[in-house]
Amino acid sequence: MKTNINLTSGEIASLWTNYMNDSMSKLILNYMLKDIKDNDILPIIQHAHQISTGHLKDLTSIFEKEEFAVPNGFGEEDVNLEAPWLYTDTFCLTYVNHMARVGMVAYSGFLTMCTRQDIRDYYTQALKVTTELYNRTLEIQLVKGINARHPYIIVPKETDYIDSKKYLSGLNPFHEKRPLNAMEISYLYMNIMTNSLGMKLCLSYAQTSPNKEVQEYMLKGKEIAKKHIKIFVDTLMTEDIEAPRLPDISVSDSTTWTFSDKMMMFHISLLMQAGIGNYATAAAASQRSDLMINYERLSLEVAKYSKSGADIMIQNNWLEQPPGTNNRNKLAREKEES
Repeated sequence: MKTNINLTSGEIASLWTNYMNDSMSKLILNYMLKDIKDNDILPIIQHAHQISTGHLKDLTSIFEKEEFAVPNGFGEEDVNLEAPWLYTDTFCLTYVNHMARVGMVAYSGFLTMCTRQDIRDYYTQALKVTTELYNRTLEIQLVKGINARHPYIIVPKETDYIDSKKYLSGLNPFHEKRPLNAMEISYLYMNIMTNSLGMKLCLSYAQTSPNKEVQEYMLKGKEIAKKHIKIFVDTLMTEDIEAPRLPDISVSDSTTWTFSDKMMMFHISLLMQAGIGNYATAAAASQRSDLMINYERLSLEVAKYSKSGADIMIQNNWLEQPPGTNNRNKLAREKEES
């Protein structure tokens, strides 16, 4: 029975975005499942696939009750299950861990945008399930010794206060930069790991896409990610802090068509959005001016790259339009003309 409380714009946006993301995730996980050999990793990928499948079922039910057009999203035509293996088992585990982290951020954001109780209950449960998925993938990584831990630093024995504005400086070449603090180290470390995963995904998409324009776009994304990794690694190494020792998240040399260009472009767009959010958070948390400026200029580079990807998607009719309001001026003119 349809509730008498209409969905708000925040709820419509959240539900639509959630459906698009899970329709993509379900297909990628389904493809990964056919080649995984590790008996410890296989169950967690199966569980992640079940979560996406369950979400799609729940969302479809909500759409039908609300007479809300179900998004096209992605379907069986967007994946080639006959294609050879593309990702190592370790890559698949690392991928699910990363996407669970992205999901936790997304679901907590969706929850704060919703007011209707049934929608809030759905996102509360989705956040709980995704948090459990993140913890399970992390536990497996720890057991297998393939988790890149953040660097250890000395635990503070007493509290202290900043006593000089120089603490915030970092651009003046005549002043020695202060050592990185714990927050700054953590965000540099995290952004190295996320860019490494993005770089491998771009490489796999470039070598399996039959579309020259998409190939070039993905190769450019790989180079951007590599450049950003180097900047972050150099910043840590300057402070004599070890860069992450990343697990084997390699891809095979398969060039067989595996995923549709439409889905690959959407996936990279999603990762770019998450990356810009990571950089914005890192910039806000960093108190050294050189780090803040680095994050700002790198965010701009990612935004420009994302915009060029959106242009490609629009030109090829791959970009599904999110729900929006009617153009009132257009409606008024059409009424006058009729």
